[in-house]
Amino acid sequence: MLELLRKYRVRLLAGCLVLAALLFYSTNLRHQSKTTLFEKIVLQIAAPLLYSFDSTCRTADGLWSRYLWLIDTERQNETLRAENRQLRGELTDLQEVRLANERLRKLLDFREASGLSGVAARVIAVDASSLFRTVLIDKGRQHGLREGLPVVVAEGAVGRVVKCTPRQSRILLITDASSTAAALVQRSRSRAICRGQGDYLTLEFALRRDDIAVGDHIITSGTGGIFPKGLVLGRASDVEGETYGLFQTVTVIPEVDFTRLEEVLVLLGATP
Repeated sequence: MLELLRKYRVRLLAGCLVLAALLFYSTNLRHQSKTTLFEKIVLQIAAPLLYSFDSTCRTADGLWSRYLWLIDTERQNETLRAENRQLRGELTDLQEVRLANERLRKLLDFREASGLSGVAARVIAVDASSLFRTVLIDKGRQHGLREGLPVVVAEGAVGRVVKCTPRQSRILLITDASSTAAALVQRSRSRAICRGQGDYLTLEFALRRDDIAVGDHIITSGTGGIFPKGLVLGRASDVEGETYGLFQTVTVIPEVDFTRLEEVLVLLGATP
């Protein structure tokens, strides 16, 4: 800084003298009724310089003010964006809580309507293989669960407990190929065995003379020793009666959407 002052001291001194002279003349002009010839020449020569100096000052002031305004605006925008992200996250959390409460309320209403005691559990893992249809829940022996207990949701039967640990249990879904349930056609009361086929169910041992139609609800008959009577298994979507033979082929679409299974109810037995 000192080097710059030494280098341009002559120019700075000349500029200061010119500005001082202009200020002096401007002050005297306020008190004089006439302007001298010398003053007119000085003002004429200095007018462009003063105009340029004033314009430069105004431009610099405007740029500085806008720069500060933009910085402040950017800070405000960043703060608002952060608050917006936080509010969006809170809204998503509240939406998840609301949906979970609705699902749990449906399970509790089903438990009260059925007269069965049960333990609500959350699905924490799904078998990713195509060979088995099982899920893992976050309740186990410490919560009163044991092998063989039926698992349901408000829409119908889900499966049964096949393995228990103190804190977790594995559920075999009704769509698994090794899963069977004694079934009943709700409309005609025809009996059969419902077996899992991966993504759907089939009715086995359904006699040709049995009255089964597309759209009929298939429910548990309560005679298999696992599921209580009246749980919905699915709806008949295809009925084929063979020309020869004792049985007909019935395809059943599950009423439960297993791809969106999040909370389940493990039935313990009749309420006291």
